[in-house]
Amino acid sequence: MPLLLVAAALIVLVLVSVLVMYNRFVRQRVLVDESWGQTDVELTRRHELIPNLVATVQGYAAHERTVLETLTAAREAARAHQGEDPKSRQGYEDALGGAVADVLVRAEAYPDLKASQNFLQLQDELTNTEDRIAAARRFYNGNVRAYNTRVQTFPSNVIAGMFHFEAREFFELRDQAARTAPSVDLG
Repeated sequence: MPLLLVAAALIVLVLVSVLVMYNRFVRQRVLVDESWGQTDVELTRRHELIPNLVATVQGYAAHERTVLETLTAAREAARAHQGEDPKSRQGYEDALGGAVADVLVRAEAYPDLKASQNFLQLQDELTNTEDRIAAARRFYNGNVRAYNTRVQTFPSNVIAGMFHFEAREFFELRDQAARTAPSVDLG
């Protein structure tokens, strides 16, 4: 009889452990999905600001047409891949970020444009949006790291395998130009 109680207690303990690990996986998966949704909101916000930036700059920098066309093409490519996973979108978002940076750098050559209230407001909005994208990306990648660690470590990897919890992809910045700090020449 005592042996039967011990066996029953062990079975209950194992079942409770499996249940707890499974629920933890579900919570972390939902958190990863939610944090990706927030990143997607910020990326969409950037996509929506681009036409305003292009329209504002066009009036001042008509001969910078190729830069604006590149920016518009990068935006359209990024929007076309909006529903895809982070790894698939990464290159398009990097290209868009580079095109935005190029337009903002080229605007330095136009004193009237730099003084334009519309341009200054858009520049501020884009800078703020880029900061929010970076923060959302860090939050998403932190959640992915925690989830992937759980998927790959013992004993939770056993539960992950049993219930098909798969590792998620990070959303990383691959554009080397965006990784380097801009040089400032005040002389």
